[in-house]
Amino acid sequence: MKSLKYTVLSFLLLFSLGLLNAQENADSSAFEVQRKRVNSLLDARQQKFGAYDTSLTQKTGLFGLFKSKGDMQKSIDILKDVVITDNNIFLETQQLLKIKDFEKDKFRQMATEYDKQISAYMGTINKLQNENERLRTELDKTEGKGLAGNLWLYIALLVIIVLAVLLYRSHTQKSALSGKNSD
Repeated sequence: MKSLKYTVLSFLLLFSLGLLNAQENADSSAFEVQRKRVNSLLDARQQKFGAYDTSLTQKTGLFGLFKSKGDMQKSIDILKDVVITDNNIFLETQQLLKIKDFEKDKFRQMATEYDKQISAYMGTINKLQNENERLRTELDKTEGKGLAGNLWLYIALLVIIVLAVLLYRSHTQKSALSGKNSD
């Protein structure tokens, strides 16, 4: 009976792990897509910052010795793009964290639900085992009483047969005596 219990529990555990794996793949794909967005924004920021760094060294002013107003404006524009990209990175990272928190809460909820189901199954199995033990005990008691009850039945039948034989003999003796008396 215990092997049945462990078999059922093992089956339920494997079944729940299969469901978790399927759910994890679906949820992880959204996480992976968002992670790729953040990584592409980080790559774009790195390129823009490299362009900004290059623009700082460019000097197109008087004989290439000084920075012109256009050089400064170009550096400022590139820096603005870097800041906009940084803001997008922060927004996408927040979205990524929301997805991760959602997945974590979902898995926690699923684990709690599966724990409740497994506990309910274990409770049902325990009830069935207790009922089975009670019925076996009752059957053993009934079988034991059956032999004792049968013994009393056999004794009663024997007594009835003995009484019937005695009654028959007594009746036949009376008949024989009354038949002799009438002759």
